[in-house]
Amino acid sequence: MHLQTRSAEETETLGRQLADVRPDAGALAVVYLAGELGAGKTTFARGFLSALGVAGAVRSPTYTLLELHELGPLTALHVDLYRLHDAAELDSLGLREWARPGSLWLIEWPERGGARLPPADLTLTFTVGAPAHDIEVRAHSDAGKSWLARLEKAGHGGARAHVPSVR
Repeated sequence: MHLQTRSAEETETLGRQLADVRPDAGALAVVYLAGELGAGKTTFARGFLSALGVAGAVRSPTYTLLELHELGPLTALHVDLYRLHDAAELDSLGLREWARPGSLWLIEWPERGGARLPPADLTLTFTVGAPAHDIEVRAHSDAGKSWLARLEKAGHGGARAHVPSVR
């Protein structure tokens, strides 16, 4: 699925929409957020996490690498691997204990984590363009395919905010 967003607000809206249509809230869910600096990964994560109930400012955990958000039965992990020098550094973060049902991972710069990361259900690849940012969304699992189908259905429904621009 190819999407375009023309503002930070539209990118946040897309994040909220994707969070709202998450298929199985009790399963482990992994979303890779790939793309260059400034392409909208953290903006998307802000909308996604706010839809899950995270209150307050959502910033990229560039220096801490990881932010945990306990949201009742769900634990959301926002991981930013931009400053990771070697994938082996992930071992010291204790991420493996969160690769379980009831956890949702948003991972910025997943290519830096290599095989030490759980496989993605969805990958969103953000590209800066003029006048809009392009976002390519790919499903890698049955859960990811279900998630994409729900997003497509919701994006064309009258009661929900429309998915900005689908090509």
